[in-house]
Amino acid sequence: MAIRMMTAACLATLALLGTAVMAADEPTGRITGVGGIFFKAKEPKVLAAWYRDVLGIKLEAWGGAALRYDAPRHPPALIWGTFPESTKYFAPSAASFMINYAVDDMDAFLARLKEKGVEPIKRTDDATGRFAWIVDPENNKIELWEPKEPKAAP
Repeated sequence: MAIRMMTAACLATLALLGTAVMAADEPTGRITGVGGIFFKAKEPKVLAAWYRDVLGIKLEAWGGAALRYDAPRHPPALIWGTFPESTKYFAPSAASFMINYAVDDMDAFLARLKEKGVEPIKRTDDATGRFAWIVDPENNKIELWEPKEPKAAP
């Protein structure tokens, strides 16, 4: 719930601003976004192949992926947030992280996952969009998010 509230707040702010604009007087030497997501795996090549084969993440020759922000209907921001150590939001995973992947069509994506034997452990829709959660072969919980279409200006 907390991540969805943060997502909603971020999207509402971006909708009001149109786009995130950096003030001209802000000094350099600041964080500008997330440059990568890295995590340990018992079998890195096997897990990378699952993300490629099941989630459709295109792997580069070096074994990782470069996810581009220019995809149609991709959200205009990456949401960053911390959770209390006692949170159950990442369950059933025991990992200390959870990755949220934006998808362009939840129904089509879940149908593709089903063909590969992956069923969501939960599904919900709210004011910020449509959500589903799955776990990878190493029991890392993954949040899938189809952002709500922004309302057109009258």
